[in-house]
Amino acid sequence: MSDNAHSTFLSRRGVLRSAAAAGAVAGLAGVGLAPAAAADRKGRIKQSVCLWCYNGYLKKQNMSFEQFVVACKNLGIQSVELIGPGEQWNILKKHGLVCAMTPSHSIPKGLNRVANHDECLEKIRKGIDACAEAGFPNVICFSGNREGMDDAEGLKNCVVGLKKIASYAEEKKVTICLEYLNSKNHKDYMADRTQWCVDLVKQVGSPRVKVLYDIYHAAMMEEDVLADIQKHHECWGHYHTGGYPGRNEIDETQKLDYRKLMLAIVETKYDGYVGQEFIPKREDALASLTQAVELCDV
Repeated sequence: MSDNAHSTFLSRRGVLRSAAAAGAVAGLAGVGLAPAAAADRKGRIKQSVCLWCYNGYLKKQNMSFEQFVVACKNLGIQSVELIGPGEQWNILKKHGLVCAMTPSHSIPKGLNRVANHDECLEKIRKGIDACAEAGFPNVICFSGNREGMDDAEGLKNCVVGLKKIASYAEEKKVTICLEYLNSKNHKDYMADRTQWCVDLVKQVGSPRVKVLYDIYHAAMMEEDVLADIQKHHECWGHYHTGGYPGRNEIDETQKLDYRKLMLAIVETKYDGYVGQEFIPKREDALASLTQAVELCDV
């Protein structure tokens, strides 16, 4: 059966499979957290999940996108992100979820080169239009790779490009978020330091141009993540998670204290979304997602 067919009809077996998967952490040992119903969550962190991290799992389990959305909703997740406009957005809206971060242009070919501006800004504009129509909040964009360019020049070019479209984003009430990525995994990526990202936001000077602060990527660049959340939170328009250093589960198997980080985010009065973007290492990926939701429900 196609995903389109699943979008209009969920088999009884499919619903049961989704419900079972969502409750799979009931038997997890060593987590120290009891699974909670969505209605019982504190809800101070609006949680999202990046679909790409679960594509392999869904294929292996023969689980449709809609079944995944139902499982996420049962966990109290409010968004499935990094998917473009189309039938999947219709499914999200059907179940009362949003896409908290909408794609636009590619990672390596970004705004740090003026020659890329027309192409990148057109894709960002299309994302803004789609989000405005759907009532979704954010569009992602990227600095691009250095390829020998000086960081100061790249920053200047990114600022020029984003200023061209900032007023349009303001008009449509959609936020453009340039993502912070580490340049160890994403070789040669320019926006790989907190200060560069902070300078970008301040120089553009628009409430609708922020940075997607990816906690995993910042940790990979050996930044002080907790301090940068506390000090520069006004520059961050969206957050992503990921276990450091392996980008897997965000529990005791890695080095970051995600409960402390989430508490710091709450203290900044942040009202956006936190996207779970770790790659599940365990066979039961939904059990890992459930665990992460519990950890971040502070």
